[in-house]
Amino acid sequence: EEKLTQHIKEIFKNSRNNYGSRKIKVELKKKGIIASKRRIRRIMKENGLVSTYTVKQYKVHKQTCNNDKIDNKLKRNFNQEERMKVIVSDLTYVNVAGKWNYICLMLDLYNREIVGYAAGKHKDAGLVRKAITTIKYDLNKIEIFHTDRGNEFKNNIIDEVLDTFKIDRSLSAKGCPYDNAVAEATYKIIKTEFAFNRIFDDFEELEIELFDYVNWYNNIRIHGSLGYKTPIEYRAFS
Repeated sequence: EEKLTQHIKEIFKNSRNNYGSRKIKVELKKKGIIASKRRIRRIMKENGLVSTYTVKQYKVHKQTCNNDKIDNKLKRNFNQEERMKVIVSDLTYVNVAGKWNYICLMLDLYNREIVGYAAGKHKDAGLVRKAITTIKYDLNKIEIFHTDRGNEFKNNIIDEVLDTFKIDRSLSAKGCPYDNAVAEATYKIIKTEFAFNRIFDDFEELEIELFDYVNWYNNIRIHGSLGYKTPIEYRAFS
Protein backbone atom coordinates (compact mmCIF):
# COMPACT_ATOMS: atom_id res chain seq x y z
CA GLU A 1 0.00 0.00 0.00
CA GLU A 2 2.80 2.40 0.88
CA LYS A 3 4.68 1.71 -2.36
CA LEU A 4 1.49 2.09 -4.40
CA THR A 5 0.79 5.41 -2.69
CA GLN A 6 4.27 6.66 -3.56
CA HIS A 7 3.83 5.64 -7.20
CA ILE A 8 0.45 7.41 -7.35
CA LYS A 9 1.92 10.56 -5.79
CA GLU A 10 4.79 10.53 -8.29
CA ILE A 11 2.50 10.06 -11.30
CA PHE A 12 0.14 12.77 -10.06
CA LYS A 13 3.04 15.20 -9.55
CA ASN A 14 4.47 14.44 -13.01
CA SER A 15 1.02 15.08 -14.51
CA ARG A 16 1.19 18.60 -13.06
CA ASN A 17 -1.74 17.73 -10.77
CA ASN A 18 -4.00 17.00 -13.77
CA TYR A 19 -4.45 13.22 -13.97
CA GLY A 20 -7.44 11.51 -12.41
CA SER A 21 -7.74 7.84 -11.46
CA ARG A 22 -8.21 6.60 -15.04
CA LYS A 23 -4.95 8.00 -16.39
CA ILE A 24 -3.07 7.13 -13.21
CA LYS A 25 -4.25 3.54 -13.66
CA VAL A 26 -2.81 3.54 -17.20
CA GLU A 27 0.53 4.89 -15.99
CA LEU A 28 0.67 2.35 -13.15
CA LYS A 29 0.10 -0.45 -15.65
CA LYS A 30 3.11 0.77 -17.65
CA LYS A 31 5.13 0.20 -14.47
CA GLY A 32 3.69 -3.32 -14.12
CA ILE A 33 1.39 -2.30 -11.27
CA ILE A 34 -2.28 -3.29 -11.37
CA ALA A 35 -4.70 -1.30 -9.23
CA SER A 36 -8.41 -0.60 -9.52
CA LYS A 37 -9.71 2.91 -10.11
CA ARG A 38 -11.63 2.67 -6.83
CA ARG A 39 -8.43 1.94 -4.91
CA ILE A 40 -6.57 4.72 -6.72
CA ARG A 41 -9.38 7.20 -5.97
CA ARG A 42 -9.31 6.21 -2.31
CA ILE A 43 -5.55 6.74 -2.05
CA MET A 44 -5.83 10.06 -3.89
CA LYS A 45 -8.55 11.23 -1.50
CA GLU A 46 -6.58 10.12 1.57
CA ASN A 47 -3.54 12.07 0.34
CA GLY A 48 -5.38 15.19 -0.83
CA LEU A 49 -4.55 14.64 -4.51
CA VAL A 50 -7.26 16.66 -6.25
CA SER A 51 -7.11 17.03 -10.04
CA THR A 52 -7.42 20.57 -11.37
CA TYR A 53 -10.27 19.29 -13.56
CA THR A 54 -12.56 19.05 -10.55
CA VAL A 55 -12.21 22.70 -9.61
CA LYS A 56 -13.05 25.42 -12.11
CA GLN A 57 -15.25 26.35 -15.05
CA TYR A 58 -14.31 29.24 -17.31
CA LYS A 59 -16.50 32.06 -18.47
CA VAL A 60 -16.94 32.42 -22.21
CA HIS A 61 -15.78 35.64 -23.82
CA LYS A 62 -18.12 36.94 -26.49
CA GLN A 63 -16.43 37.67 -29.79
CA THR A 64 -17.28 39.40 -33.03
CA CYS A 65 -18.08 37.07 -35.88
CA ASN A 66 -16.29 36.49 -39.17
CA ASN A 67 -19.06 36.54 -41.78
CA ASP A 68 -16.88 35.57 -44.75
CA LYS A 69 -18.65 33.23 -47.15
CA ILE A 70 -16.36 30.24 -46.61
CA ASP A 71 -17.76 26.74 -46.25
CA ASN A 72 -17.03 24.15 -43.57
CA LYS A 73 -14.82 21.86 -45.65
CA LEU A 74 -13.77 19.80 -42.64
CA LYS A 75 -17.39 18.70 -41.97
CA ARG A 76 -16.51 17.35 -38.51
CA ASN A 77 -14.14 14.75 -39.96
CA PHE A 78 -11.93 14.95 -36.89
CA ASN A 79 -10.22 11.57 -37.27
CA GLN A 80 -7.50 12.09 -39.83
CA GLU A 81 -5.16 9.33 -41.04
CA GLU A 82 -2.46 11.58 -42.48
CA ARG A 83 -0.05 13.79 -40.57
CA MET A 84 -0.35 17.53 -41.13
CA LYS A 85 -3.28 17.18 -43.53
CA VAL A 86 -5.69 19.19 -41.37
CA ILE A 87 -4.69 21.86 -38.86
CA VAL A 88 -7.27 23.35 -36.50
CA SER A 89 -6.80 26.40 -34.33
CA ASP A 90 -8.33 28.56 -31.64
CA LEU A 91 -7.29 31.28 -29.17
CA THR A 92 -7.67 31.58 -25.42
CA TYR A 93 -6.84 34.13 -22.77
CA VAL A 94 -4.36 34.10 -19.88
CA ASN A 95 -3.76 36.52 -17.03
CA VAL A 96 -0.47 38.44 -17.20
CA ALA A 97 0.02 40.88 -14.32
CA GLY A 98 -3.74 41.45 -14.09
CA LYS A 99 -4.30 41.98 -17.82
CA TRP A 100 -5.60 39.58 -20.47
CA ASN A 101 -3.02 38.25 -22.88
CA TYR A 102 -3.70 35.53 -25.44
CA ILE A 103 -2.27 32.31 -26.81
CA CYS A 104 -2.95 30.72 -30.18
CA LEU A 105 -2.23 27.05 -30.85
CA MET A 106 -2.07 25.05 -34.09
CA LEU A 107 -3.25 21.46 -33.66
CA ASP A 108 -2.67 18.54 -36.03
CA LEU A 109 -5.87 16.47 -36.09
CA TYR A 110 -3.88 13.32 -36.89
CA ASN A 111 -2.30 13.00 -33.45
CA ARG A 112 -3.57 16.07 -31.55
CA GLU A 113 -0.01 17.41 -31.48
CA ILE A 114 0.54 21.12 -30.91
CA VAL A 115 2.62 21.83 -34.01
CA GLY A 116 2.78 25.61 -33.65
CA TYR A 117 1.91 28.25 -31.09
CA ALA A 118 2.32 31.89 -30.15
CA ALA A 119 1.54 34.24 -27.29
CA GLY A 120 0.57 37.87 -27.72
CA LYS A 121 -0.92 40.88 -26.00
CA HIS A 122 -3.72 41.23 -28.54
CA LYS A 123 -6.36 38.82 -29.78
CA ASP A 124 -5.99 39.43 -33.49
CA ALA A 125 -5.02 37.97 -36.85
CA GLY A 126 -1.41 38.97 -36.27
CA LEU A 127 -1.21 36.45 -33.43
CA VAL A 128 -2.75 33.77 -35.65
CA ARG A 129 -0.24 34.47 -38.42
CA LYS A 130 2.61 34.34 -35.91
CA ALA A 131 1.42 30.93 -34.66
CA ILE A 132 1.18 29.56 -38.22
CA THR A 133 4.74 30.62 -38.99
CA THR A 134 6.06 28.73 -35.93
CA ILE A 135 4.86 25.39 -37.30
CA LYS A 136 8.00 23.26 -37.40
CA TYR A 137 6.83 20.83 -40.09
CA ASP A 138 6.42 21.25 -43.86
CA LEU A 139 3.55 23.68 -44.45
CA ASN A 140 3.16 22.32 -47.98
CA LYS A 141 1.60 19.18 -46.50
CA ILE A 142 -1.33 21.08 -44.98
CA GLU A 143 -4.50 20.79 -47.06
CA ILE A 144 -7.06 22.42 -44.73
CA PHE A 145 -6.81 25.09 -42.03
CA HIS A 146 -10.02 25.04 -39.97
CA THR A 147 -11.19 27.48 -37.29
CA ASP A 148 -14.35 28.95 -35.86
CA ARG A 149 -15.63 32.34 -37.05
CA GLY A 150 -13.84 34.52 -34.54
CA ASN A 151 -12.93 37.83 -36.12
CA GLU A 152 -9.26 37.22 -35.34
CA PHE A 153 -9.37 34.56 -38.05
CA LYS A 154 -10.55 37.08 -40.64
CA ASN A 155 -9.12 35.42 -43.70
CA ASN A 156 -8.04 38.49 -45.64
CA ILE A 157 -5.42 39.03 -42.92
CA ILE A 158 -3.90 35.53 -43.04
CA ASP A 159 -4.58 34.73 -46.70
CA GLU A 160 -1.03 35.64 -47.66
CA VAL A 161 0.42 32.71 -45.71
CA LEU A 162 -2.35 30.30 -46.73
CA ASP A 163 -2.12 31.22 -50.41
CA THR A 164 1.66 30.83 -50.43
CA PHE A 165 1.38 27.20 -49.30
CA LYS A 166 -1.90 26.49 -51.13
CA ILE A 167 -3.77 25.76 -47.90
CA ASP A 168 -7.56 25.59 -48.20
CA ARG A 169 -9.61 27.61 -45.72
CA SER A 170 -12.44 26.09 -43.69
CA LEU A 171 -14.77 27.84 -41.22
CA SER A 172 -17.28 26.46 -38.74
CA ALA A 173 -20.92 27.32 -39.21
CA LYS A 174 -21.93 30.51 -37.38
CA GLY A 175 -22.62 29.83 -33.71
CA CYS A 176 -21.76 26.11 -33.94
CA PRO A 177 -18.85 25.12 -31.66
CA TYR A 178 -19.30 21.42 -32.55
CA ASP A 179 -17.77 22.13 -35.98
CA ASN A 180 -14.45 22.81 -34.24
CA ALA A 181 -14.93 20.35 -31.39
CA VAL A 182 -11.33 19.10 -31.16
CA ALA A 183 -9.90 22.60 -30.90
CA GLU A 184 -12.60 23.51 -28.36
CA ALA A 185 -11.77 20.42 -26.27
CA THR A 186 -8.05 21.11 -26.46
CA TYR A 187 -8.51 24.67 -25.29
CA LYS A 188 -10.55 23.47 -22.36
CA ILE A 189 -7.52 21.32 -21.49
CA ILE A 190 -5.18 24.29 -21.88
CA LYS A 191 -7.38 26.52 -19.73
CA THR A 192 -7.52 23.89 -17.00
CA GLU A 193 -3.93 22.66 -17.06
CA PHE A 194 -2.02 25.80 -18.06
CA ALA A 195 -4.07 28.89 -17.29
CA PHE A 196 -6.13 27.78 -14.28
CA ASN A 197 -5.59 29.99 -11.24
CA ARG A 198 -2.42 31.41 -12.80
CA ILE A 199 -1.24 35.01 -12.94
CA PHE A 200 2.00 35.33 -14.90
CA ASP A 201 4.34 38.05 -13.68
CA ASP A 202 5.14 39.30 -17.17
CA PHE A 203 5.00 38.38 -20.85
CA GLU A 204 8.45 36.78 -20.77
CA GLU A 205 7.33 34.37 -18.05
CA LEU A 206 4.25 33.50 -20.11
CA GLU A 207 6.37 32.63 -23.16
CA ILE A 208 8.79 30.49 -21.11
CA GLU A 209 5.99 28.64 -19.34
CA LEU A 210 4.08 28.12 -22.60
CA PHE A 211 7.17 26.61 -24.25
CA ASP A 212 7.56 24.24 -21.30
CA TYR A 213 3.88 23.28 -21.31
CA VAL A 214 3.76 22.55 -25.06
CA ASN A 215 6.80 20.29 -24.70
CA TRP A 216 5.11 18.45 -21.82
CA TYR A 217 1.78 18.24 -23.68
CA ASN A 218 3.35 16.71 -26.80
CA ASN A 219 5.92 14.41 -25.21
CA ILE A 220 4.67 13.39 -21.78
CA ARG A 221 0.91 13.92 -21.41
CA ILE A 222 -1.12 10.85 -22.38
CA HIS A 223 -4.38 11.35 -24.29
CA GLY A 224 -7.45 9.14 -24.01
CA SER A 225 -8.34 9.79 -27.67
CA LEU A 226 -4.92 8.40 -28.69
CA GLY A 227 -5.24 5.15 -26.75
CA TYR A 228 -3.43 6.72 -23.78
CA LYS A 229 -0.34 7.54 -25.82
CA THR A 230 1.35 10.90 -26.07
CA PRO A 231 1.06 12.71 -29.43
CA ILE A 232 4.71 11.90 -30.17
CA GLU A 233 4.27 8.23 -29.23
CA TYR A 234 1.18 7.99 -31.40
CA ARG A 235 3.05 9.48 -34.33
CA ALA A 236 6.00 7.11 -33.84
CA PHE A 237 4.00 3.89 -33.52
CA SER A 238 1.10 4.48 -35.92
